[in-house]
Amino acid sequence: MTKITAADVNKLRQITGAGMMDCKNALVEANGDIDEAISILRKKGQKVAEKRADRESSEGVATVKINEDQTRGVAISLNCETDFVAKNETFVELANKFAEIAIHHNTLEEFLAAPYEGDLTVQDKLTEQTGVIGEKIEIGGFEVLEAPFVGSYVHGNKIAALTGLSKNFDQADALAKDISMQVASMGATTLSYHDFDPEYIAAETEARIAAIEKENIELGRLGKTLKNVPQYISRAQLTPEVLAKAEEAAREELKAEGKPENIWDRILPGKMDRFIKDNTTLDLEKALLDQAFIKDEKKNVAEHVKSFGDVEVVGFKRVSLA
Repeated sequence: MTKITAADVNKLRQITGAGMMDCKNALVEANGDIDEAISILRKKGQKVAEKRADRESSEGVATVKINEDQTRGVAISLNCETDFVAKNETFVELANKFAEIAIHHNTLEEFLAAPYEGDLTVQDKLTEQTGVIGEKIEIGGFEVLEAPFVGSYVHGNKIAALTGLSKNFDQADALAKDISMQVASMGATTLSYHDFDPEYIAAETEARIAAIEKENIELGRLGKTLKNVPQYISRAQLTPEVLAKAEEAAREELKAEGKPENIWDRILPGKMDRFIKDNTTLDLEKALLDQAFIKDEKKNVAEHVKSFGDVEVVGFKRVSLA
């Protein structure tokens, strides 16, 4: 029987990342053959992966990688089962190494099949680490963004966001970071309200109004102030006719309140702003450029971008474990 030395065990640990006893046992089983021991550990990983396939992997690390000329970025999440594993320095390093590979691939399938090290693919490495760590390890999110300039922001290793700008300029990195922070924080799903499908807006309008009306029944029963029931939920619905009608209603309200007509023009803008805000809740939640800017809620994201001059946000991506 071949003698297993500490150097042999350490070499196998360096190659696989497996624990000391796992490496020693694999070497004993392989009679000292390193390649065979690696194969044994990989098979163990496959068995563990099969057993834990139905487990939830909601913890992990979200990270990004931007290429050298900052025209392409990738955001991924490396998922595991527990926060204890997610906070491990080796696990974070593994996520970053995966991101370095992912930057060269366009789809998750292509990335998983890509070489990790030697004849080991990314998927093989995930399986191997499942055996090493003893938890389900998988790529939970994979997003690629290309643009004339791509910037990013990562929040607490749990949310990773990418933002694409229409050009590279002196303040591009600062602007892209601002917008990526907005994406990470507010979770927009589309760039502008112009992107919403009319059928989606109609269905959301019906659902949101029904939800508020139901909530108002309970609020009324408890003697609490009822919520305002909007007529609309998106700027896409606020046609010139709708806005003209809303302004006329506001004028009638001021007249009924006995406000002098010579001050109406000072009051009307505020009332119209309130009407638009109350009737664009979908935009404020889901449309990036129409959201209130997190660093200054007096303006929206589109206004913040405009303050940087002739530049536009052309795309964004978000990967989240939160």
